Amino acid sequence: MLDLVKLSGQIPGLTQHLQQEAKASQKRLQQALHILEQLQQEPQVWQSRYADWGSHLSFTCASPAEPPQTWGSQAKIEPLKGRHTVVATDGSQIVPNHHEIAYCSLINVGRVVLHYGTQQWPLLDSLPVLLYRSAELQHNSGLRAEEVLALRRTQAEWEELAQLALAVPRRRTTLALVDGSLIPWGLESLAAEEQRLWLDPLLAVLERLRAARIPLVGYISASRSSETVNYLRLGLCPFLSCECHRYCSSEQAPPCQPFAPLPDRIFWGSLLQPGERSPIWRSGAKVLAPFGEHHIHCCYLNVSQGSLEEAEIARVEFPAWVAQDAQLLQRALAGVLSQVQKGFGYPVALAEAHHLAVVRGGDRQRFFALIEQELIRTGLRNVAVSRKEAQKRGGIA
Repeated sequence: MLDLVKLSGQIPGLTQHLQQEAKASQKRLQQALHILEQLQQEPQVWQSRYADWGSHLSFTCASPAEPPQTWGSQAKIEPLKGRHTVVATDGSQIVPNHHEIAYCSLINVGRVVLHYGTQQWPLLDSLPVLLYRSAELQHNSGLRAEEVLALRRTQAEWEELAQLALAVPRRRTTLALVDGSLIPWGLESLAAEEQRLWLDPLLAVLERLRAARIPLVGYISASRSSETVNYLRLGLCPFLSCECHRYCSSEQAPPCQPFAPLPDRIFWGSLLQPGERSPIWRSGAKVLAPFGEHHIHCCYLNVSQGSLEEAEIARVEFPAWVAQDAQLLQRALAGVLSQVQKGFGYPVALAEAHHLAVVRGGDRQRFFALIEQELIRTGLRNVAVSRKEAQKRGGIA
């Protein structure tokens, strides 16, 4: 039980810390904006350093896909109108637990198809998948069961999304949405050969969507990424070569980072008006090396309708073939903005997919109760949770 009386005495310290951090964040922002001015005056300095030393950096650094000279003239995005369809998926899971009745897990994918400007009914449902075989729950790469489950969930979300999107008539304007990043960060610790085992199904989905000209977008609210701001650091390196592992110790703050930590969304939020987007960036994540024409790009979009103080700056990710096609890019960003407005601050299709996917406490209890009934019906004995789990549920107080 949480003792709120004892906790309340610690809250003023948190408040004071947040006030100090807000002031420091504003100072870091001004430093970064000053460096941005230098970059726009001498973009070749940053471009040459990234080209020569981008692979030697100890931090993830995106590269601009649009000339810095054009960054101040981004067109305002208008919400998507007319007949169109938005497809979205989101997933949830029950993690396997040795203390439960049976060592198994569940992936539940929420599926949403919303048609606008038509008389068609929406699709709002979920698809549960039960996993219990060792090959489904474990992997010889050394990943934990939770990590394997997260990767399988992502794969299930993408495959269901492609199936739903490709079922929409080709003449209809269609947008495919997923919640979160399109970059498989969970694979970074694996060797290249092991990564491909997980990446190939995802790349197959991207290729199917590319062939059908259906833009895929990953929507990230309150992103903590700094990979576009990290590009500013290249012009501040005091050494002839930007070899981080050679010159900079991990125990000391590097001289190229006077404004850390500063998230991308805070930086671009100070520059974007409602409905405007940042420049397009090519992600520098090393796990994207095999993606080729599907390499993930991103931009930051001010999806707010009010003042800058209340701005929601979303990170919007999409494959290279969307970034390089003006029509698909416009459809993707306009569709995202329309969904956010319809959802009063968050894409309505993703919100509905989340509600359909989430497994609540009552669902979890019914899930294991159903398994227990079936195990007893088939004649299995000793069907019970572990002593530890039983004591945790009952307690003695």
